Amino acid sequence: MDKKNMIIGVGLLVAAFGMMTLSSKLAPPPPPAPELIESTSAAPTAGNMAPAATAAAAAPASSPSDATFAPLASNQRDAVVTTLSNDYIEVRFTNFGGAIREVAFHRYAETVDASAPFVFNQQRVNPILAITNIPGLGPDTKYELVSATRDRVVYRTILEGRLEVTRTYSIAQPGDDSRDPYLVRHDTSVRNLAPSGTPQMLANLSLGTASLVSVNDYGQYLNIASYDGKDATYTDRGELQGGGFLAMVGMADGSPKSQIEKPATVVWGAVKNQFFASIYTGDQPGVATVTRRVELPPFPGSSKANTGLTGDVRFTLESSAPGATTVLGGDLYVGPKEYQRLRKFEHNEDKVMQFDRGFGKYMLSGIIAPLMNLLMVTMHSWVGNWGMAIILMTLMLKLISLPFTLAASRSAKKMAKLQPQMKEVREKYKDNPQKLNQATMAIFKENKVNPMGGCIPILITIPLFIAFFAMLQGTAELRFQSFLWVHDLSAPDTVARIFGLPLNIMPLLMGATMIFQMRLTPTPTTDNAQAAMMKFMPLVFMLFCYNFAAGLALYSTINGAFTIAQQMAVNKFTKDTPVVTPTVAAGGKGRRTKNVTPKPKRK
Repeated sequence: MDKKNMIIGVGLLVAAFGMMTLSSKLAPPPPPAPELIESTSAAPTAGNMAPAATAAAAAPASSPSDATFAPLASNQRDAVVTTLSNDYIEVRFTNFGGAIREVAFHRYAETVDASAPFVFNQQRVNPILAITNIPGLGPDTKYELVSATRDRVVYRTILEGRLEVTRTYSIAQPGDDSRDPYLVRHDTSVRNLAPSGTPQMLANLSLGTASLVSVNDYGQYLNIASYDGKDATYTDRGELQGGGFLAMVGMADGSPKSQIEKPATVVWGAVKNQFFASIYTGDQPGVATVTRRVELPPFPGSSKANTGLTGDVRFTLESSAPGATTVLGGDLYVGPKEYQRLRKFEHNEDKVMQFDRGFGKYMLSGIIAPLMNLLMVTMHSWVGNWGMAIILMTLMLKLISLPFTLAASRSAKKMAKLQPQMKEVREKYKDNPQKLNQATMAIFKENKVNPMGGCIPILITIPLFIAFFAMLQGTAELRFQSFLWVHDLSAPDTVARIFGLPLNIMPLLMGATMIFQMRLTPTPTTDNAQAAMMKFMPLVFMLFCYNFAAGLALYSTINGAFTIAQQMAVNKFTKDTPVVTPTVAAGGKGRRTKNVTPKPKRK
C-alpha cells in the first residue's frame, strides 16, 4: 500500500508540473491590442525656464468590450507637456488635468538591452494626481500653465466662475538633501469665488496606472495598497475578476466587478507592480481607495494576458465661505521599490514591499526579509556586484546558523545508526503500539538522541528561504543585474528553449546540489516509502522553483554547496559512539543490557 501511494503521489506531482508548463501555451489568446493613436507635442510656455515639450510614446486608446475594464486614455493632440527633472526622475506634466502624465526613471532601464529609461504611467487611464470625479476638474479639463521653473510648475483653472483651482508641484534638485529625489510635492488649492459658501466635496486623486513589468511577471505584487496607520491592505486583480470557490458554491457573487471601493482611513495609498510604485501620502488622511482593472496589449512574442491596475485615493474637501481657500496637499513618491530608501519615510511607506504578506507572514518574513535586504545591500557596497553580494550574504547566514545545523547533522547520523534497532523493535511489537512506543523511546533515551533534532535545519532554512523569496521578488536593485551567464537576477536565467520549454541553468544546479546533499546525509528512517519520497523531494523542489528568479536559485545553490561541505566534515570527523541496546522490562521502562556475574548463594 505504501508503494502504491508513493507511485500515485509522484504521478500527481509530475502531472501538476506538466499542467503548469502547458497552461500558458494552451490558454486562449487575449483580445486584440487596441489601436495606437499618435500624439503631437506643443511648444512649451514657461517662465524663466524652457521646459521640454515632448510627447511620450503614444498611449493606446482602448475601448474594451468588457465594461469592467477601465479604458486607456490617449494623448490629447494639443496637450502642452512641461518637464521637471533631476538626477533620478523626469516628471512630465500635462496641462490637461494639471497633473503628472508620466515619470521616467533615469537609473532604471526599460528593458535589459535598452538605454531608454523605464516610464511609469506610460500606458494610463489618467494622469497621476488628476482629479477624477469632479466634472469640470477632471483629466480632460484644460488648465492654464501659470509658471514653470527648474523645480516648480503651477497650473490654474476656473470652474464655472465659482471655483479657482490652483495646482502646484515641485521636486528636489541636486544638493537638496531635505527630501528624497523621487518625491514630488503637490498642493491643490480651491478658492471660493461665489457669493455663497461651498458644500463639502469628495475629491478622488489618481494614483496612476501600473502594469506587469515583463512576461515573467505573474502579478503577485501588482495591486492597490493602502495604509491606515496600523496595517497595510492590498487589492489584487483577482478581487475584480470574480469567480472563486465561494462563487462556485453560491456563497458569493462570482461576476466581474467594474471597480472596488474600500472605505477606510488612508494615510497613504499606492499603485504598484513588482519593482515600481506610486505612493501618495496626503497631509490629511483619505477616506477610501478605488481600484479598477486595465486591459493592456500583451508583451511582444507572448499571448499571455496583460492586465494592469489603476487606482484613486478619495479625500474630503471641506466646505468654504466666500473668498476662503481649501488646500489639498501631500507628497508623492514615484520610483523604485528600494527598501533602504522607503524605510526612511515617516509613515511606513516601506510596507509596499509586502515582505510579510501571504505565507511569509507565518515565517517571520516581515522581520527577516528587511534584515536580509540590509545585509545584501551592505555586501553589494563592499563588492559592487549583486551576484557576489547574494553569495556573501548566503555564506554569512549559513555561518550564523552553523551551530544549529551541525547539531542536527550529528543527530541525523546517530538516528541512522539506530535504524537496525528501530526496525527490529517495529517487527517485534507490530501488534502492540504501546509497547512499540515504549521501546522506541527507550532506544532514544539510552542513546541520548532527540528524534526531532533532524528537523532543526528545516525549521531554520524554510523561514530564510521564504524571507529571501519575499525580499528578492520586489527588490528593484536586482532588476537587470547580471552575474556570470545570468542577464537578470530578478528573472529566470533562460539560456535557450528546447521544444518551446525554457532551459534554466541555475535551478538545475540547485537541484544537483540538493540531490548530492541528500546522498551525503544519513537517512533517519528505514521506511522504504518515506525514503523514496525523500529522494524525490529535490526534484520536486527544483521543478517548483524552476521559473523563479535566478537570484533565488543562486541563493539556494550556494546554501546547498555549503551544506554539502558541512555534511562531509561531519561524516568524516564526528566520532562514532557505541550504540546502547536497551531492553524493555515488564513495567515498560527501558534499561541497559548488562553482563553481570551472579553472586553465589549463602548456605
